[in-house]
Amino acid sequence: MRHGIAAALAGMALLMTPGVALAGHGKAGLWTVTSTTNMGVTLPPEVARQMKASGMPGSRTATSQMCMSQAEVDASTPPHIDQSATGCTTKVVSATANSMSSQTICNGNMKGTGTMKITYAGDTAYTGAYDFNGTLAGNATRMSTTFSGKWIKADCGSVKPYNLRTR
Repeated sequence: MRHGIAAALAGMALLMTPGVALAGHGKAGLWTVTSTTNMGVTLPPEVARQMKASGMPGSRTATSQMCMSQAEVDASTPPHIDQSATGCTTKVVSATANSMSSQTICNGNMKGTGTMKITYAGDTAYTGAYDFNGTLAGNATRMSTTFSGKWIKADCGSVKPYNLRTR
């Protein structure tokens, strides 16, 4: 169970990968994405020690490169999150040419709500933030992430395309 909590929190952070911000915006090709995630959760001391040793909870910044295909960039829906595995659903609340906001509602092992807001700076950059408040396996949980993406070039080289699922 304790390892499950740590794994679920790590998985939750991955669900909010900022690359998904490109759906419906941007250019196909290689992007550099940077995100900083702050995790706050009330856990039993042993689990807290394990998570701290792995860099969570607390603040963690990661930068990665990702490849977006033209089909993924053209998508007008947010990526599919497997509701049966996460207990979470996400819907777009508003979308304009320059911004998007969405809401995530979780009713599984993880319970609570999250909001994401993204601002696009043309088709070569974006910034955004995600906040989640709720519980995970009965433990109070708060996660906040800020992220940004910058288009690098059309050729992705050896970086494989992101596998966007919209259904």
